[in-house]
Amino acid sequence: MKTSILITGCSSGIGRYCAEQLHEAGYQVIASCRKPEDVAVLKAQGVSCVQLDVTDSASIHSALKETLQLTGGKLDVLFNNAGYGQGGAIEDLPTEALRAQFETNFFGLHDLTRAVIPVMLKQGHGKIVQNSSVLGLVAMKYRGAYSATKFALEGYSDTLRLELMDTNISVSLIEPGPIVSKFRENSLRAVKSAIDIDGSRHKKNYQKTLARLGSQESSTPFTLGPEAVLKQLQRVLDSASPKPRYYVTKSTYIFGYLRRFLSSRMLDGILVKGN
Repeated sequence: MKTSILITGCSSGIGRYCAEQLHEAGYQVIASCRKPEDVAVLKAQGVSCVQLDVTDSASIHSALKETLQLTGGKLDVLFNNAGYGQGGAIEDLPTEALRAQFETNFFGLHDLTRAVIPVMLKQGHGKIVQNSSVLGLVAMKYRGAYSATKFALEGYSDTLRLELMDTNISVSLIEPGPIVSKFRENSLRAVKSAIDIDGSRHKKNYQKTLARLGSQESSTPFTLGPEAVLKQLQRVLDSASPKPRYYVTKSTYIFGYLRRFLSSRMLDGILVKGN
């Protein structure tokens, strides 16, 4: 029997790349996308794909039902990958924008994970993989909303791992630094839609951020392609006992190390220069 894996957020970037590559490698991949047109594209490539909007509970449960019909009622792996980054200074961030960030990056993930756990318990095994971020380890200016969701995901996943320790279900976090994807394009759109840039005391810094996000070339050091994430996901798939955390890119290794050994003030002095 092929290993079955449900991947959220497959319209582009990490999710789509992992879905395509694992499908080619022989896994039973069930990709999921929010938009029907993106579902159609993947289906045309021969990849099984379901429509799933992580901000809609009915959509989540309908997509899981369809997934289980395709897999014969089992699911070996869940890769919670869907998400986006809402930029903006905390003081400029409307509560609605912060709530929307949590709906996509955290609450939808929780809804799907809760629904998958009984399936994995019944079959006696499973792997839950969360796509977190280096910004779940350290914070940076103007990324407060996104970082808050990833810090929440880190604590959530650590707790879930402890609660599932008496089962054969593992919980792993993949923690990428900068990855080539449409993340920056989507972040640019989110900043423009939610933040009153002209009315903010951070206007000059926003203009720099918008120029960076709008650039065709990433200026962020140590940026890697989505294959770097796939490599760590493959390690989870291949392992009989997956690790709790898998770092991706040098940035994550560096900040993971600094977070452990520097004082908060010393780390702040480094992070404040990173924007």
